[in-house]
Amino acid sequence: MRRYGNGGRRMGRDHHSGNFGGRWTQPIRERKPLYRARDGVFLGVCKGLARHFDLPVGLLRAIVVLLFFVTGIWPVGLLYLIAAMLMRMEPVVPFGNADEREFYDSYSSSRANALQRMKRTFESLDRRLRRIEDVVTSRDFEWERRMRG
Repeated sequence: MRRYGNGGRRMGRDHHSGNFGGRWTQPIRERKPLYRARDGVFLGVCKGLARHFDLPVGLLRAIVVLLFFVTGIWPVGLLYLIAAMLMRMEPVVPFGNADEREFYDSYSSSRANALQRMKRTFESLDRRLRRIEDVVTSRDFEWERRMRG
């Protein structure tokens, strides 16, 4: 089972660097991106926020439920639904490299641009394959192969 957060340790000294409050001093680029969790209880907003900010999910859910009842149902409920609509869904398969992350982000924000990018990539590969076929099927290729072998 994957664990998120600080491995079950309480807030305090960061055991890796020896500093206090390691999660808050972490550079923004090293944080997990903001996605809705696929395995969340209701739309995955709380779990996605907890993963992004490296907080315990139970604590964040308790705060949201408390705010839900204290402020009246509509303000927090409406904000929760808006967050669910704005946050992108977590990818099914983890990213292997930065190009995969870039493609997923471009696809989830604009499917038309991602499809155009895929079309350009396909056309480029098709042109390369045609050039290879032209070389392999030419008479010179057969002649050179016979001379070498």
